Amino acid sequence: MSKGPGGRALPSTSVHLSSGTAVFAGVETAQRPTVLGLIVTGRMRPDTGEVTIDGVPDARALRRRLALVDAPDVSEPHGDVRLADVVAEELMFAGRSRGPVSVRRELERLAIAERARTPMADLAPGARVRALCELALERPGTEGLVLVSPDRHGGDPAEWWEIACELAERGAAILVIAGLAARAAIAAAPGGWGTGEVARLDAEHPAHAQGEELS
Repeated sequence: MSKGPGGRALPSTSVHLSSGTAVFAGVETAQRPTVLGLIVTGRMRPDTGEVTIDGVPDARALRRRLALVDAPDVSEPHGDVRLADVVAEELMFAGRSRGPVSVRRELERLAIAERARTPMADLAPGARVRALCELALERPGTEGLVLVSPDRHGGDPAEWWEIACELAERGAAILVIAGLAARAAIAAAPGGWGTGEVARLDAEHPAHAQGEELS
C-alpha cells in the first residue's frame, strides 16, 4: 500500500498482522506512522494496494476489530487529562461502569493506581502504553491493536515492545509503528525481539518495504 503522490505520505510498504503475533513496522517522519495506522485499521483508503482482513477487503471489519492506539492528533489522549479520566472514558467505550469504584479497580488491575491523578503528558512511557493498550482491548469485538509512535514519549523502546509481545502471547494481534532508532534499540536490548516478528520499511529505498521474521 502507499499514500500520496509518489508515496509522499506513505511509501509503498506491506505489513502482515495475525492473531497472537507482535509486529514492528519501522516508519520514519512525524506523519507517516499515523497514516500507516489509519490505513491498516480501515480508517483511511490507500492510494495503491489494499488492506484485507481474513483475505477480504472490509474496512468496517478492520475498524471494528482493530483499535488505533495513541495515534498523534487522532486517538491520543490530551496531555492535560488525568489518567483516571482516560480510564473512565475507556470503560464507557467498553460498555462498563465508569464510576470511581470501577476506575479504581481498573487502575489496580493495571498496577498503576498511584498514578490516577497524573496527567497523561507526565505518565511514564511504559505505564502509558500498558494502560492505553490494555484498556483498548477491553472494547467489545477488539481483537488487535495498532500502537502508533510510542517512541515519541521517550523511555526504553524495549519496555513497550515487551508489553506488545506480552499482549500478543495472550492472543491479540499487535502492530507497533515506530522509528528505526527504536528498532535498533530493541534489537540491541537483552532478549532482543523475543518471539516477535518485524516488518521493516527500508529507509534507503522507501519505495519498497522489507519484512523479516525474528526469533
